[in-house]
Amino acid sequence: MSRLRLSFACCRYDRTEAIREGRVTVEGAELICITLKSGRDVFDRMVGGREFDVSELSASEYISLVGQGDCPFVALPVFPSRVFRHGYIFINRRSGIRTPKDFEGRRVGLPLYTQTAAIWARGHLMHQFGVDLDRIRWVQGAVDSAGTHAKPHAPPLLRHVAIEQNTTRTSLADLLAKGEIDALIGSRKPQTLGRDGDVVRLFPDHRALEREFYRTTGIFPIMHLIVIRRELHERHRWLATSLYQAFLEAKSRALERMRYSGSLSAMLPWLQSEIEEIDEVFGGDAWPYGVEANRPTLEALVAYMVEQYFIAKPIPIEDLFVPVMDGGT
Repeated sequence: MSRLRLSFACCRYDRTEAIREGRVTVEGAELICITLKSGRDVFDRMVGGREFDVSELSASEYISLVGQGDCPFVALPVFPSRVFRHGYIFINRRSGIRTPKDFEGRRVGLPLYTQTAAIWARGHLMHQFGVDLDRIRWVQGAVDSAGTHAKPHAPPLLRHVAIEQNTTRTSLADLLAKGEIDALIGSRKPQTLGRDGDVVRLFPDHRALEREFYRTTGIFPIMHLIVIRRELHERHRWLATSLYQAFLEAKSRALERMRYSGSLSAMLPWLQSEIEEIDEVFGGDAWPYGVEANRPTLEALVAYMVEQYFIAKPIPIEDLFVPVMDGGT
């Protein structure tokens, strides 16, 4: 039987590198790997134009499409991008913000209200710190340049939210430095952090806060997952398991390479110490795949999306993913 030739678009990650390099293959398929610089580039092309057979996709964008009904994709419980979000909340120290509750009544910038990173950050503010999100005025735009942040295709919110577009010729990062917005949340650090003394993190010791958050909740925020075009999945049901097993193997190889102490796999001087912390906090693998190992995280994201008017009601986690034969973690 000839192998299916499929396009696969993803950012560059150590956990998918063995697939990109061809050292791990997908049984019954040949992947034509397309490596793009940012997730947003992948998402806009996949959701907007169905350009790829398989791709990385924003977790919240996918869940929104499922909630709307007739989603054109199915998802695998493979999560190439995860990031703790407490360290990505920034303030202008002159704003008078001292605690998360001080966000109420303020203007807070973000790249996209619908961005998964922003959903997580708002959920943390609400659930951990009692912030009333409805009392925040959101300013949406690109972080380090003027204009908008890409062209997302997520369904509209189910209720009106006070969101204004940044129509100035100034980036959100510079607006924060000038004090024209009070705070900023997003998926990356603004260029003004460290360059402008007034731009600082809300939580200076965010790593300790994130570590305790994980110990308490079991949540390591998921940003992206892997999807297959639905019509492709319906024609080749075996493909989901073949892909899933390949992603598991690629991640296993990345973990093995990372743990080799003879030479460091990344430019992190204390990489082996970091690995010891991973073993202590995460039980050896901070990047588990599959539904059960990620249930607390996925259920939290779905709950946040209901509370923030993305979907009308909770979606059972099993309904978000196609069945796969789970041969590992």
